[in-house]
Amino acid sequence: MSQQARRRNRVREWTRAVRSAAKQDWNAEPPIVGSVAVSIAYFYDSDPLDVDNIPKPILDALKGLVYLDDSQVSDLLCRKRDLSEGPRIQNASPALLEFLGDVEPVLHIAVTEAITREVVL
Repeated sequence: MSQQARRRNRVREWTRAVRSAAKQDWNAEPPIVGSVAVSIAYFYDSDPLDVDNIPKPILDALKGLVYLDDSQVSDLLCRKRDLSEGPRIQNASPALLEFLGDVEPVLHIAVTEAITREVVL
């Protein structure tokens, strides 16, 4: 859901849904205070979003819960995959595999503390 969407209330609903799901699964307390790396995988079957429009509402939804502010994000990887093309997924958690079989679209978000000195290209 793009921040530039014409229906701003859809963006707010999407952001709330992401935050609600994150609250259920985020076990760390308090929020991370250092640099973070965020990895997003968006699996869809119809109505794909532009990959550059996916991260911003998600990063905003995690503010104050997973990290203090999205300015802490030093590394960001965002992927989108069409489920009808049979994406190959390595190292998937059982929960992700369960969701991929039950609902569409599926959003997988991983947040870790960033290694601030390393750059892997």
